[in-house]
Amino acid sequence: MPQDSFRQLFEQIFPFWTSLEETERDHLCNSSMAFAYKKGETLHDGNECSGVFTVRSGCLRVYIMSEDGKDITLYRLHAGDMCMLSASCVLQTITFDVHVDAEEDSECVVISGPAFAALSERNKDVKIFAQETAISRFSDVMWVMQQILFMSMDKRLAIFLSDEAARLQTNVLTYTHEQIAKYMGSAREVVSRMLKYFANEGIVEVSRKGIKILDKKRLRELTL
Repeated sequence: MPQDSFRQLFEQIFPFWTSLEETERDHLCNSSMAFAYKKGETLHDGNECSGVFTVRSGCLRVYIMSEDGKDITLYRLHAGDMCMLSASCVLQTITFDVHVDAEEDSECVVISGPAFAALSERNKDVKIFAQETAISRFSDVMWVMQQILFMSMDKRLAIFLSDEAARLQTNVLTYTHEQIAKYMGSAREVVSRMLKYFANEGIVEVSRKGIKILDKKRLRELTL
């Protein structure tokens, strides 16, 4: 990906771009690389400052993992989204490790963590942007924790199915029960039981092809 393409991208996504010196813009572009990731590939394993990820296409999953290997999805990133939590050297107050995987074949631009961190130390607008980006994602994290701690499973599943159907603009979701369990921080068996209950109530139809939403009104009622 040529440097001019990085410049065009950064001009669109960074509100601080006009406040940078020309040498700083050049350094940011020279410290960036374009990568293509295959579905299932790990981009960041939580052990290093991998850099700032900007998703150009595809989908990334950001999650935390326990010592026994259980993981909880914090949020997912789609085209145009940015991951700042993978750059611990930029946000040194982050004391927990996050992992990032490619949910599907994805293309990203990755800015060197040390380069972005050095720039944020020199330019307050860059630091404010980094902090605001991270804070906005913490709101997503708190929403996930709220669901896990305080919501019933039927409500959580209804919210997930409704949100995904709206995002993808389809009534048929091709996720496996295992994938849904990962997204929701639950067990596959629990998701399967709840989907069976929804199916018995005529809310969804479950088959090998996926999950078809039959009664949107009743599904929405469960989210309230």
